[in-house]
Amino acid sequence: MEFYRIRYLMTVLLLTTSLTSWSQAKRKIIIDQDAAGPAGTDQQSILLLIQSPQTEVLGITVVTGDQWLHEEVAHTLRMLELIGRTDIPVVPGAEYPLVRRQPDTEQWERQFGQIPWLGAWTPRFYHSHDQLGDMPEGKPTTKPSDEDAAHFLIRTVHKFPNQITIYEGGPFTNLALAISIDPEFAGLVKKLVFMGGSLNPRTDDPEFAYNPTHEFNLWFDPEAAHIVFMAPWKKIVCTPVDISVKTRLTADLIDRIKSADTPAAHYIGKYARLRGSYNYLWDELAAATWLDPSLITKHETLYMDVDLERGAAYGNTLTWTEHDKPKIDVQPVEVQDDLDLDRFYKLFVSLLSAQTPRN
Repeated sequence: MEFYRIRYLMTVLLLTTSLTSWSQAKRKIIIDQDAAGPAGTDQQSILLLIQSPQTEVLGITVVTGDQWLHEEVAHTLRMLELIGRTDIPVVPGAEYPLVRRQPDTEQWERQFGQIPWLGAWTPRFYHSHDQLGDMPEGKPTTKPSDEDAAHFLIRTVHKFPNQITIYEGGPFTNLALAISIDPEFAGLVKKLVFMGGSLNPRTDDPEFAYNPTHEFNLWFDPEAAHIVFMAPWKKIVCTPVDISVKTRLTADLIDRIKSADTPAAHYIGKYARLRGSYNYLWDELAAATWLDPSLITKHETLYMDVDLERGAAYGNTLTWTEHDKPKIDVQPVEVQDDLDLDRFYKLFVSLLSAQTPRN
């Protein structure tokens, strides 16, 4: 009897050790996103990170951007319900940029010309910030966290110092608030990965062809972006417009995903839509290249900031090389230039077709 008891205890110990090692091996990440939905680039990037078996998503912090905060939180909660991952906390963050306001932007447009995409302020989609808008996937029954995004970010990186990647898919307001509250915050993060910025994209898309350094995530809250770029991160990786416009969501990709009988595939198959002429996989590319950096075949190191002058270039991307950077604390940024497109599409379809990993 004693022999079997010892063997049982040894088995439990081995299983516990294996599970602990497995848990420690998973890559910790917090997703900060302007989580418009259903589906679309924001929710699909969240899904890619959740669907990866190598990833431990510690939380999803939400910021107004492509839609208002209230509806973005609802779309995120509902998506998690549909895939069975309501264990992941959804944490509301900033409802407005630090400085920029809608009336100021309307005045700017009268003076300098119209901006094609204003996110939550876009006239044809506009509604009050406290309304949900359309919820074709249904309203969620689960609730968001009572904590605010900035304090969740600070608390979590202190809990897991130098272990967490922050994935930024929207305006930088939540990150700027965390940095402003806690000067140690950025230095405790393993890596910042973001979709944003535009240098000189090769495209006939009028949003960028005539204003090549304009990009929504930096433009919507320029002051927040400036605070983030000045912070002492260990490493920053940027997926800019220049590489994003090489990607496309197509009907074939949607069909390949929805042929799978999984919750994630059902969600994409039912709610993913082709909108307009371009349908770039903006945020999905940033997520996928964090999961598999070998997808990137070319990158360069630049120094980044945003234009804070209240003129025609307000909010546009500024970049320098090592040789011409200004004498301020700009940080080096690994900027992605090119990718293996076929392998990216293969990973995109594979993850969004797979069964959702459990926590």
